[in-house]
Amino acid sequence: ELVETRGEFDRLNRELAAARERVQAIRDEHAQWTARVAAAAQQRDKLQERRAEAESALASLAQKPAEIEAQRRELMDRSQQAERLRGQAADRLAAAENEMAALERAARALGERLTQAREQRVRADAEMEAHGERVQDIAHRIAQDFSCPPALLLSQMGVPEDAALADVDALDARLERLKAERERLGAVNLRAEIELREITEQLAHLETEKTDLETAIARLRAGIGSLNREGRERLLAAFAEVNTHFADLFKTLFGGGQAHLELIESDDPLEAGLEIMASPPGKRLQTLSLLSGGEQALTALSLIFAVFMTNPAPICVLDEVDAPLDDANVERFCNLLDAMTQRTDTRFLIVTHNAVTMARMDRLFGVTMAERGVSQLVSVDLADAAELRAAE
Repeated sequence: ELVETRGEFDRLNRELAAARERVQAIRDEHAQWTARVAAAAQQRDKLQERRAEAESALASLAQKPAEIEAQRRELMDRSQQAERLRGQAADRLAAAENEMAALERAARALGERLTQAREQRVRADAEMEAHGERVQDIAHRIAQDFSCPPALLLSQMGVPEDAALADVDALDARLERLKAERERLGAVNLRAEIELREITEQLAHLETEKTDLETAIARLRAGIGSLNREGRERLLAAFAEVNTHFADLFKTLFGGGQAHLELIESDDPLEAGLEIMASPPGKRLQTLSLLSGGEQALTALSLIFAVFMTNPAPICVLDEVDAPLDDANVERFCNLLDAMTQRTDTRFLIVTHNAVTMARMDRLFGVTMAERGVSQLVSVDLADAAELRAAE
């Protein structure tokens, strides 16, 4: 019985020791979970801070397109206003030219009338002067020949005042001819010189307005030409730079081959179209439409990244661009994304269902349904997740 009691006592001691070990293990595990809860709380605070920063940055970036669109609209409005002003100036110039032509015709007509009137007046003055000289000459001859003034000649000669004089028909004919000539002269326009001066002043004013309009039109045309020249120069420079980056990125994504951009359908870069020519390894040079779906996707990605390398934007969203790609091309695409993030400050947002692409991202955003009918946004920082897993 003593042996059984001792055995039972030893068994109880072993169970007690085991229970104490389990209690200690539970305490250790409780301490570990407490530490992990504290670490998770710190991590949650950090994630909330980073989320707030990201939301603030996203709100700031969301305003950029509106600002750019406002600037573009302002430039379009200014361009349209300049075009309207040019059209108005052209209309004013045409109206001024028509009015000036009408005034010139009126001035020429008035000038011709004035010249005719002056000539007729000169002829009439000459005839009157000739008649006056002839009357004076006849009076002088009468005074010399008859020694009396012309008014007393008829009475001294005994000729009644009502008696017919010699050459009456000739005198009447001459009188009628002189009357007819006087009628042909018509009334003299005494305001002809004043009207001519007023028309000359109006013509000078219209000439000044015409000169101002022509100067304004020349300035507008010069400004438009300058803008077109600058636009062509900047477009050609950007086209050359994009074409160089496109060729390099195409070789990177395809592991060889060649590609380039061409301006088609016009010699003017501002009016020309764009053609993408590509030659994947082992294939001839052809247009983009003749390539396969995956080749078209890689070629388009090369062009998009070439544009971002030439003129980086703050943010770039790519939606399912890796869908037509196989795993090898997805790896090349991800490698190119890594290189782009190092060469530019652009933030890339990738919408994808490809596991390879998701594994290469810095942060994942997803939507889950923890409860039926309730969607919840989930965000995971892969670097922090890897560190947390390594710490465990």
